[in-house]
Amino acid sequence: MTASVFIGTSVDGFIARPNDDLDFLPEGGGEPHGYNEFIASVDAIVIGRRTFEKVLTLGAWPYGDKRVVVLSSRPIDLSAAGGGAVEQMAGSPAEIVSQLAASGAHNLYVDGGITIQRFLRAGAIQRLIITRVPVLIGEGVPLFGKLPHDIQLRHVATRHYPSGLVQSEYHVVN
Repeated sequence: MTASVFIGTSVDGFIARPNDDLDFLPEGGGEPHGYNEFIASVDAIVIGRRTFEKVLTLGAWPYGDKRVVVLSSRPIDLSAAGGGAVEQMAGSPAEIVSQLAASGAHNLYVDGGITIQRFLRAGAIQRLIITRVPVLIGEGVPLFGKLPHDIQLRHVATRHYPSGLVQSEYHVVN
């Protein structure tokens, strides 16, 4: 099982404004930067409740028939996803990964600030692809939070794009 993060941040490390607004990200995803190829390579997307609720405000369901797992211990109206393959799970990152592996998933896309932080703390992320948007927003939802110990990363590649996006890929060193 490989769990990956593919996310955009401001240069100062925020993935959203304090009110969860994403208006600093390039409109329409900006120029191609590997997202379509990445999403095609995953079996399931794991997101938190807040991310699910935010995605619902962005227009048409962006994940098509890709399996999406929303993490929450409280009931959620999944029908708002407009027929997407959406289900709810609760539990620790290890339990979620185990359930998904048992159901045949091999490549996970983990998204959403709190969810990414929980999975990182639990050692359940193997790959990080972080695209920095050339803007400072000063405050917001940080990509990374407190960690129980250092997490060593091995740099794989850095790519830059004409718009100023800079994307770095890292593998987590166990």
